[in-house]
Amino acid sequence: MVHGTSGFRGTRVGVTAGSAPRNQSDHSVGERLPRIRVSYWCAKGHETRLVFVKLPEEQIPKSWDCPKCGCTAARHPGEAAESRPGEEGFKSHLDYVKERRSSQDAEIVLAGALERLRARGVLPDQLLRDP
Repeated sequence: MVHGTSGFRGTRVGVTAGSAPRNQSDHSVGERLPRIRVSYWCAKGHETRLVFVKLPEEQIPKSWDCPKCGCTAARHPGEAAESRPGEEGFKSHLDYVKERRSSQDAEIVLAGALERLRARGVLPDQLLRDP
């Protein structure tokens, strides 16, 4: 029986016909190092759980950036500062654009972009015109 799908579906690079899958638990690939799970909490209460190789306590970072809000997170709840001294929090792309351009500059750029679209025939002349 011939199937219409590829014969390579679900195989990995380096696997030969008849070989055992490499993801079986009895197939050991090198030595597994002991690991430790460390939790960090930011001032807003977000918990970040990370896995590190088991290291001496002084080599595990005391703080970590919260992936949800960008604040500094500490190893124990309630220890993290609300924000870093002298450092701003997370900024979106729009925040950076607003730093570079004033509202008046933005209106000029928008008007130019709309005129170019109208000239190419993408936007009808009456659409988005000021009354």
